[in-house]
Amino acid sequence: MTTKKTRIKHAPEFKAEALKLAEKVGVAAAARQLSLYESQIYGWRKAVKKDAKISDRERELATENAKLKRLLAEQAEELDIVKKATYFAKNLKLIAMSLCSNS
Repeated sequence: MTTKKTRIKHAPEFKAEALKLAEKVGVAAAARQLSLYESQIYGWRKAVKKDAKISDRERELATENAKLKRLLAEQAEELDIVKKATYFAKNLKLIAMSLCSNS
């Protein structure tokens, strides 16, 4: 019978420190020092890079979202002005017509 190894779940702080060590001394040396597999460090590095890319994309989307909200607010304000101008022009025309018919 084979015995099943239990998986060790490493804390995020440990992973961050392991990645820092791997940058300094190399992945192979860091893995040996920490009794890890090199593939674990490479996997953690890949996950960190993926998270960083998502964060950049989220920042880009947030900036674009803010720009679009400003544009929408400006257009809503312009539309409101046009509606008011139309209302006053219509009333002015009615007043002018009533004045002309009374004369």
